[in-house]
Amino acid sequence: MLTIAFLVSFFFAMNIGASGAAAAMGVAYGAGAIKRKHVALLLCGLGVFLGSLGGGEVVKTIGSGIIPSSILTVKIVIIILTAATISLFAANIMGIPLSTSEITVGSVVGVGIAYEALYVSKLLFIVSIWVVVPIIAFTLTLIIGKWFLALKRKYPQVEKGKWQQSFMALLIVAGFFEAFSAGMNNVANAVGPLVGAGLISITKGTIFGGLFVALGALLLGRRVLETNGKKITRFSPFEGCAISGTGAILVIISSVFGLPVPLTQITTSAIIGIGTAKTGFYIWQKRIVIQLLKVWFVSPIFSLVISYSLVKLLLDSDLYTVIAIFSVCLATIGVISLKKTISEEKRSLHENGGGI
Repeated sequence: MLTIAFLVSFFFAMNIGASGAAAAMGVAYGAGAIKRKHVALLLCGLGVFLGSLGGGEVVKTIGSGIIPSSILTVKIVIIILTAATISLFAANIMGIPLSTSEITVGSVVGVGIAYEALYVSKLLFIVSIWVVVPIIAFTLTLIIGKWFLALKRKYPQVEKGKWQQSFMALLIVAGFFEAFSAGMNNVANAVGPLVGAGLISITKGTIFGGLFVALGALLLGRRVLETNGKKITRFSPFEGCAISGTGAILVIISSVFGLPVPLTQITTSAIIGIGTAKTGFYIWQKRIVIQLLKVWFVSPIFSLVISYSLVKLLLDSDLYTVIAIFSVCLATIGVISLKKTISEEKRSLHENGGGI
């Protein structure tokens, strides 16, 4: 069981590196500041590993700040990590950008609910941070974007020649800084439960966790890097610096205080801020805000349900509770599908002037 716990933890760490950490250099790669993919991934891996060495406070929060460490047995650790890994894997299959911090916290909370042992005040504080930090990211990049637009009107040459090269170099630094912040905050998601159960020390946990997250970025991050690079090419080098730099600063500050935060939502909010500065609130009509809120809500709930169900099924042998949860999930999916069908039928009736 101990071996399984470590294997699941390190496999989860590699998935974190593949899905999230590799995206840290996506802006620099997409904008052409880094030409070769393997160079971008190497810089990302190095930044993630160095950042993980300073992630001890977040490890403490994941390990014992949400539920008592006394209930963290080897089996519970496996359930928490398995639920988080299943959530992340399912999200990757469906193309949903879930936050690794949110799904890990959700998995821990699911176990806490199953054992009726949850530090509610600490949890509510973490959730409030999940709301506040993206708003701060949006506000900062909106202000920076407005300022830079005014600067370009006054000095059109600010994005040409040597200025352009300087912004490119700064963009590489900002990308490395963001990878550093990802390591500082996200490595705790993979090793926090191990540390909380006393299976490994904080120092060794952050080192090994950082190595496997970096390894995941190097070996499995090529597709994520390519995808994010293509999506971000519409941003200028300066705008890329604003997005990566803002995200990195906010995540590092959160990590110092031991708060696991969603880098995905922070980055998306920063992108919205830059977009709003350029085109006004027209960007909000693209439903990107609604998508952000859905991701924020779905991420922890999905893993919470899985971890709670696994505890009830595997440890408590409570099959009835699992059946009830499964039935609720099926009913929810059915209602959503029915609502979609009714909407399509109404649309067909409106467009064609007839029913079925």
